[in-house]
Amino acid sequence: QMADPFLYHTGERSRYGCLGHEVQIEHIKAYVCRPSFFTDKAVIVIHDIFGWMFPDIRYIVDLIAGHGYITICPDFFKGTDPWKTTDHWADFADWMKDHDPMKVDKEADVVLKYLKEQCGAQKIGIVGFSWGGMAVHHLMLKNPQITAGVSLYGIIRDSEERYDLLNPTFFIFGEKDHTISYDQITLLEEKLRQYCKVAYKIKVYPGQVHGFAQLKPEDMKPHDKPYIEEARKDMIDWIKLFI
Repeated sequence: QMADPFLYHTGERSRYGCLGHEVQIEHIKAYVCRPSFFTDKAVIVIHDIFGWMFPDIRYIVDLIAGHGYITICPDFFKGTDPWKTTDHWADFADWMKDHDPMKVDKEADVVLKYLKEQCGAQKIGIVGFSWGGMAVHHLMLKNPQITAGVSLYGIIRDSEERYDLLNPTFFIFGEKDHTISYDQITLLEEKLRQYCKVAYKIKVYPGQVHGFAQLKPEDMKPHDKPYIEEARKDMIDWIKLFI
């Protein structure tokens, strides 16, 4: 029996009125939000296990777009069901086999092509949460078209080549995340120091559990709010630094 890895209750969420719209790109649906002015800078947001329609992730897309980026969250599950709050954690390992965060290359290429050819994007960054954080880590090792990345609470754990990042990457973690041990973060730090030839950063936010950084303002607990806001500002600052 696998323990529920999320310490917050994902079912208790306020609704969210989205600012963007949905598009179809080849075999993938995506949620897009654009700033009110022209820009050639874009950010891909990779959702967590709850998928591209989850209110939190759409809020994040709109938030990043508000900083002046064409922002897009593609459905990396390609129309298959995301994990649901009613699903049983005993089935999670099997579900993950069919939803591998390291098999996102084809979809990433489709979205990169769309951003370059249809939206005029010259520089493209990537941000991902949990499942999406693992996907970001993978893509920052594999895809030189992505200028910079932010991986939030997702680590590729079982690959020897996970430290030779192609472009600047920022890893965000919560101190109380019981899906990622402190030892794993320490190992990541040691190995990046050894092998990584580009800019990178690791930051652990005090007292924060898995999934902390994507909560909407009305769903934040008062004592977590400063850390959530700090993580979000750090995320945006990293993107602005390179894109």
